Formats: sequence, C-alpha cells, structure tokens
Amino acid sequence: MADHSQGIRRPIVKLITSSVVRGSQQGESHGGVYLIDLEQQSVRQTIDWNTANIDWQGRGADRGLRGIAFDNDRVYIAASDELFAYTPDFKLIDSWRSPFLKHCHEIAVWERTLYLTSTGYDSVLGFHLDELRFHWAMNIQTANYRFQAAGFDPMSDEGPLLLNKLHINNVFCSRHGMYISGLRTGGMLHFNGTDINMAVQMPPGTHNAQPFRDGVLFNDSQDDVLRYTGRGEGEEDRAMKMPSYDPARLERMDAADDKVARPGFARGLCVLSDRVVAGGSSPSTISVYDLAGNEMLLSVNLSMDVRNAIHGLEQWPY
Repeated sequence: MADHSQGIRRPIVKLITSSVVRGSQQGESHGGVYLIDLEQQSVRQTIDWNTANIDWQGRGADRGLRGIAFDNDRVYIAASDELFAYTPDFKLIDSWRSPFLKHCHEIAVWERTLYLTSTGYDSVLGFHLDELRFHWAMNIQTANYRFQAAGFDPMSDEGPLLLNKLHINNVFCSRHGMYISGLRTGGMLHFNGTDINMAVQMPPGTHNAQPFRDGVLFNDSQDDVLRYTGRGEGEEDRAMKMPSYDPARLERMDAADDKVARPGFARGLCVLSDRVVAGGSSPSTISVYDLAGNEMLLSVNLSMDVRNAIHGLEQWPY
C-alpha cells in the first residue's frame, strides 16, 4: 500500500471491490471479491471466482464478478448473466437469472428495486427486492439521434435482440431519476420514468458516470483518469491520474494489447464524501482521492497481474 496523504486525514472506512481477470482459462481464477480496510491497511479476499462456480456454457468470455449492491442484511453481486445474494459473511443465499441479462456490469438499488445493466441487450433490468424476481425491464433504442425507452417482460421469451449497440455499463438512481451511461451512449442519459434524454455529453470509453456536486463524476477509461466536471468555469474540474507501475513489476504483459488488460485502465468508483472518492484501476488497485485538494491520499494494490482489473467498488456498510 502506498500512502500519499502528507498529513491529510484519510477516511476511516472499509471498501468492497470485485475484480475481473481478463483472458482466464479453465482451471484459473477469474477474479473475486475483496474487503479493504483503509484504516488498518489490510486486504481480505472473501470470494474466489474459480472454476467450481463457473458455468462455462452459460457465461460469456468475461466471467468475473461485477456490480455490488446492498439491501438490509444481503449483499448482491452480479456476474455476467446471474444475480447472487450473500450474507455479510459471504455465505451464498440464492441466485437468479433472466433470459435478458447478459454481460451485466454495474448494479444499483433504489427504493425496493435493484437495477442491473444488461449490456448485451442494451437494457436495464429491475429485480424486486421483496418478491425476489425480475419484474421490470427497459430496452434503450436509438432513432434519428434520439433515445427511446421500450419496456418488456424480463422473464418472457420475447424481447430485444442481443446487439450491444450502446455497451451500457452503468446505472445510477436518485430522486431526480435514473442515469444510464455506456461506452457508446455519447454521455450520461437521464430517464424520468417516461422519456430518455441526454443529461451531459462525455468522451467515449467512460465508466461509472454519475451526478456529483454540481456536475458529473466518471472514469475516463481511455485517458486513464478519474474526472470530475462541473457546470462552472472549470476551476473545480479534476483529472486524477491512475497509479503507474514499473513495467518490470507487472505480470502477464503479453495480455497488454487487450483493451482492458493494460495498466491504468480506470473502472470502479465510490463516493465517500462530497470531496473524497475512491476509484479503481488495473492491475487491480484502489486509490482514494481528495478532489478538493487535487491529490491522491492513498492507494491499495491487490495484484500485479495486468489482466486483473477492478470492477465493482462500494463502501462496506456492515
């Protein structure tokens, strides 16, 4: 662990993160779930996503665990096409599938629904947290440079085609509505319950976009930075660089031509306060930034395997 705080008090919190190992073969780990104690400077792996848990016929090439969310005493973690529920000590409770959940990325809870991005189907699915079933779904369509919302039954045999046109990778909900973004959405979309409109344009290749303060916070994965862009004159705008490593220390550099399996790929984002955020990068590293102070407070490295990339990142509530 590197500590760059220089006397600034770091947040006393625990984080939970999932990692994905790109290009893993049968017999190798595909990542896992980790608890990170920033105060104690410790990391504990709680789930190893290995061949014992992988249905090789049912999941795509990107087989690791992804988005993380919480509801009371349940920890929800998504895989490519399956939603898992665990106890806070990571005992598996149950899992659920929808025929229209494919290449899921991030998930989010709002009121009594857990929302999941179904990247392959250009959709967002809703899972009812009381009835424990997929009960809502919205396919995002484009026509004449406009976005349209088309509802469908996530458990039926009829629905959208597996096109992955927008590569939707994030959903964020608040009292202001649902915000959706992806690699090819052109920015962060806003769904008000009826219509979808562009809330803010962003560069291609973004992850984890969400409203923050007076603007938008996101990982600019093409430029390997975590960005905050406000509505003002730009004085508070930030571009926080991901940690860099000596290439001699990195493992599996033969995989570095993969778009994700390269050093510095920014993905995973967690807001800790109105000025402090945590972001993920590869090889799997969590960094904590003071946006107001425009500096990195600390970083925690989980692996030097360049294929090993952070995916989900949340504050641990238990």
